[in-house]
Amino acid sequence: MSEHSGLRSLLMTRAQWALVLFGGLLLSACGNTVYAIQANSASNALAEARELGAEKLAPYEYYYAKEHMEKAQLEAAEADYSDAINMAEEAEEFANKAIRLSREAQRGAGR
Repeated sequence: MSEHSGLRSLLMTRAQWALVLFGGLLLSACGNTVYAIQANSASNALAEARELGAEKLAPYEYYYAKEHMEKAQLEAAEADYSDAINMAEEAEEFANKAIRLSREAQRGAGR
C-alpha cells in the first residue's frame, strides 16, 4: 500500500510540474497580448493629453508618461513583456493625470 501511495505521490508531483510548466508557457505566450492592450490604452491616453495641450499645461506628467511609453516599447521589442506592461501602466497613469490637470487648467483659464 505504501508503494502505491508513493507512486501516486510521484505521479501527482509530475502532473503538478506539467501544469506549472504549461501555465508558464501559456502566460509567456500571452504577455505580448496583454502588453499590446495596455500599450494601446496608454497611447490613446497620451494622445488625448497631447490634444489637450498637456505638453504646456502638465509638462511633468505628460513627459513622464511619454518617456515611460517609449521605455515600454523598448522592453517589448526585447520581449520583456512584464517590464513593458509595467511601464505602459505607469505611462497610462501619468497620461491620465496630465489629462486631468490640463482640463483643470483650461477650466481655470475659462477655455
